[in-house]
Amino acid sequence: MKFSSKGIVYRLSSKQKLPISVDEAWEFLSNPKNLKTITPDYMSFDIISGADKPMFAGQIIQYIVTPVLGIKTNWVTEITQVVDKKYFVDEQRFGPYALWHHKHFINPIEGGVEMEDIIDYKVPLGFIGRLVHPFLVKPKLTEIFNYRTKKLVELFGEINK
Repeated sequence: MKFSSKGIVYRLSSKQKLPISVDEAWEFLSNPKNLKTITPDYMSFDIISGADKPMFAGQIIQYIVTPVLGIKTNWVTEITQVVDKKYFVDEQRFGPYALWHHKHFINPIEGGVEMEDIIDYKVPLGFIGRLVHPFLVKPKLTEIFNYRTKKLVELFGEINK
């Protein structure tokens, strides 16, 4: 997992190799209902609407999530791009970030797939948001993605290097 920033837009990138086919990876990762499975329980992740059909560009998905201090937060994302079994992009339309643009890639490799996530995001509240980013937002995102990595290994195994 890697973080970087250009000005006030931060980037989180993550790669994970799994011993499953592209079809299996796509079936799991492109189904919004599986987000709950790979999100820590304490976040009380609940899909309110929009996950009743297979993923498509223009799909709006509404969630309630509790990321910090037990504060329930509404989050609305739009699936803006989908290329079947290759990648999809979700963008926040309403929620806790000033900007959230998340690209999900699935690449075939020997023995399975490599999943790659690239998230460009901006924290709200200007200077105050940038001030709390290193000790609140960044560690929370790291924790969430570490959980997801562990959960995917539990579900599908891992490719031994």
